[in-house]
Amino acid sequence: MLEPIATKDPTLPRRLADFSTLLEAIEYAAKGTRGLNFYSPRGELETSITFAEIKEKAQEIGRRFIHFGIEKGSRVALIAETSDEFVCYFIGCQYAGLLPVPLPLPTSFGGREGYTSQLNQQMKSCGASVAVSASYMLPLLDEATSGLKKMKFVGTSTTFEAQASLKEIKSITLPEAIPEDLAYLQYSSGSTRFPHGVAVTHKSLMANCVGIGGEGMMLNDDDRAVSWLPFYHDMGLVGTLLSPIANQVTTDYLATEAFARRPLQWLRLISKNRGTLAYSPTFGYDICTRRASPTKIADLDLSSWRVAGIGGDMIRADVLTNFLDTFADVGFRATTFVPSYGLAECTLAVSFARLDTGFEIDLVHEKVLSGEEKCLKKFKVNGSGANYRSVVNCGIPISEYELEIRDEDNNDLGEYQIGRVCVRGASVMAGYFQDPEATKSCLSEDGWLDTGDIGYMKEGSLYIIGRIKDLIIINGKNHWPQDIEWAVEQLDDLRSGDTAAVSIPGDQDEEIPAILVQCRTRDEAERAKMEHRIKDTVHSMLGISPVVALIPPRSLPRTSSGKLSRVKARKQYLEGNLVL
Repeated sequence: MLEPIATKDPTLPRRLADFSTLLEAIEYAAKGTRGLNFYSPRGELETSITFAEIKEKAQEIGRRFIHFGIEKGSRVALIAETSDEFVCYFIGCQYAGLLPVPLPLPTSFGGREGYTSQLNQQMKSCGASVAVSASYMLPLLDEATSGLKKMKFVGTSTTFEAQASLKEIKSITLPEAIPEDLAYLQYSSGSTRFPHGVAVTHKSLMANCVGIGGEGMMLNDDDRAVSWLPFYHDMGLVGTLLSPIANQVTTDYLATEAFARRPLQWLRLISKNRGTLAYSPTFGYDICTRRASPTKIADLDLSSWRVAGIGGDMIRADVLTNFLDTFADVGFRATTFVPSYGLAECTLAVSFARLDTGFEIDLVHEKVLSGEEKCLKKFKVNGSGANYRSVVNCGIPISEYELEIRDEDNNDLGEYQIGRVCVRGASVMAGYFQDPEATKSCLSEDGWLDTGDIGYMKEGSLYIIGRIKDLIIINGKNHWPQDIEWAVEQLDDLRSGDTAAVSIPGDQDEEIPAILVQCRTRDEAERAKMEHRIKDTVHSMLGISPVVALIPPRSLPRTSSGKLSRVKARKQYLEGNLVL
C-alpha cells in the first residue's frame, strides 16, 4: 500500500529559501527525504514523489528539451494539472533554461470556445514554442494552438518523451541559471483578451519564498502543507508548490476540481495527515462551511492546523466567523486565521498578519470608503451602525518591501489615509513579458509598482478596501461593489457569491447600478418579491433604484482562480447573455 511522504526529515537541516535560483533550491531539497503527495477526489493517495525524484526526472526532461532543439529562453505552455507530471515539467524547463507558462484547465470560461480562445491569446502573447497537456486535453490544445506558427511541438508528455531514448540524451550538458534569469511567466486569473504575462526572475521568486517561509509562516520541522489551489494561479504555484520546494516542506495536494465537488476532503486531508499550513481565498472557507453538517465533520480533528491563510480576493470577516463557528468543535482555533495580501506582480506575497492573532477588523464609515473623506481619523474607526463596513487587517508587509499609500498626484499619504497601494522590493516583477506599454502603466523606472488596489495603513498594518477597476461611480459618488453585494446576500434565499454589482449606461448615458443575482426559483411571485427586496436594499444604500436582473444559478462568470469577474459579468449582461 502506498504511504504518503513523511512530514519530518532528520537527515537535512531546513533552509528558508536562502538560494540564488530555483535550481539551487531543488538541488538542496533533493538531498533530503521530503516531497509531494497527490490525492484522489475520495482522499486516496494516488502518487508520491520525493524532491530527489523530481530533480532526477526534471533533469531528464531538461535534456529532452535541449535534444529536441528548443532554444534557451523559449516559452513552454503547460496545462497546469495538479500532478507530479506538471511539477517535473515545470522544473525541467528550469534545467533547460526555458520559461514554463502554466495555463488553466477548462473551468469557468463560458464553454469550449471561451477556453480555447483564452489559451490561444495567452500562448500568442508569450510566443510559446511548445505546449504539453494530458491526453484527454489534447483536442482542446490542438484547437487552441491552431494558427500559431511558432509552435514546434503540441502534444502529451508521452509523445514528447518518445522523441529520444535516455541513451541519446545522457551526455547533454544542462545550462547554468543565474538570479537575474527569468524563471517563469505567470498569467493573472483575469487575463483574457489582452493577457499580460508577469515575468518573474529567480531572484524575485527566492526573495518571496524567503518572506513566505520566514516572516510569513515561521516554518518549523513539524510543518506540512495541504492544498487544493490550482498551479496556474500565483497563490497555488508559488504559495503551495515553489515555496514548499524552496523551504523543503512536504505537501499534500487535492485537485481543484476535486475540492469543488467535495470541499470537505481538503479538511479531511489536514485532519488525517496532521497538516499545519493551508491557504484559501475566502470563498474556499465559505463553501466548506456551507457543505458541513455535524455528522459530516464529527470525525475531523483540525487541532494541528496553525496557519489558515486567506488571500487572493477580498477577505470577508463574516465568512471567517461562520467557518470558526462551524469547525470550532473539531479543533479549529480563531487564532489560526492568517489574513494576507499579495498579487502576481509581486511574485505572490506582500503582507501577512501576525501569527496566533487571528483576524482583526476595522469598522470604517462609508464616507471614508467612498472617497468623500480621505482621512480615517475624522471619523471614528470601529464605530457602529449601517454606515460602517468591516475591513480586514491584511498584516505587516514583508521586510523586503517599501510600501506607500499614494494620492492621485503620487504623494505618500502616510497612515490613516485612503489611497493607492504602491510597493517596491525584490519580489516585484521584472515587468509584463514583451509588453513595455503595459509595464510602464503600472511600474515606474525606479521600481515602484502601482498594485491597482485601494487601501490604507494603520499602525504598520495594511488594510485593503477594493480594486480601482471595480469601483462603481453613481452621481459622482464612489461605491464599492463588495458592500452592495454583501448587503443583498443577507436577504433570505441568497448565498454568498450569488450577486454581482456593476454599473451600466442609463437612458441618458449616465451610469446606473445593476445587480445581477443568481436565482434558484422560477415561481413568478417569488421572483417578484425577491426583486422588490433587492431594489429596496440597494436604494437604501445608494439613494437610487437599481436595475435588478435575476439570472440562472452558476451563471456569473468566474476567473480561472474562482473569483467573481465583474468585468465579464457586465459585458455578458449588456450583450444579453445573462438571462433566466
